[in-house]
Amino acid sequence: MPSLDWPTLLREFITLFVVIDPIGSLPVFLFATASVPRHLHRRFAIRAVLVAALVLLAFLVGGQILLESLGLRLGSFQVAGGLVLFLFAMSMIFGESKSTREIEEAERDHLAGAVFPLAMPSIASPGAMLAIVILTDNHTNPVSDQVVTAGLLVLVLLITLLILLAAPYLVRVIGTTGASVISRVMGIILATVAVDSVLGGLEALGLLQITAPAPGLGG
Repeated sequence: MPSLDWPTLLREFITLFVVIDPIGSLPVFLFATASVPRHLHRRFAIRAVLVAALVLLAFLVGGQILLESLGLRLGSFQVAGGLVLFLFAMSMIFGESKSTREIEEAERDHLAGAVFPLAMPSIASPGAMLAIVILTDNHTNPVSDQVVTAGLLVLVLLITLLILLAAPYLVRVIGTTGASVISRVMGIILATVAVDSVLGGLEALGLLQITAPAPGLGG
């Protein structure tokens, strides 16, 4: 039986939801399908999510194995991943919104399709790839827990698919500005997750010992 408790499950779900950022992919989807016949939009969204799922599940299964074959410790990767996630969060908070940046890149390269820029790097972003490896440490998480994490990943991708399919209606409700605000709020949450990842990596390397706060402290 999986050992993950509800708080851990919720934390992993939020982490995956934030790094995949389904709402931030809305404008990317709208741009990529601008010249695609309307009756193909559903197939377009399904193909993009399937490609992203294959990439992320491949990282879930083989990401840590690749690291260890190179002689790298997961704690080191966790610290590096946390730093990258933090920088990614800063770009979400202070920089140009993820979706606008990817749309401009697609316009420059004259590419618009299910694989690029929608599946990668919008859905299966570098931050999502790093996060999925960090969440599935083979040394601390049994296979059952990793299967649960894979299930959470699939759930987030299904939510992403539903949001893409409902894109025309959602954009009318929240608008481009609303999507930008939500993306920045997610960036703040991601920055917190990134700091926690760095602290966890330092603790795994034996460079830091984190003690639990005393009962009632700060309350």
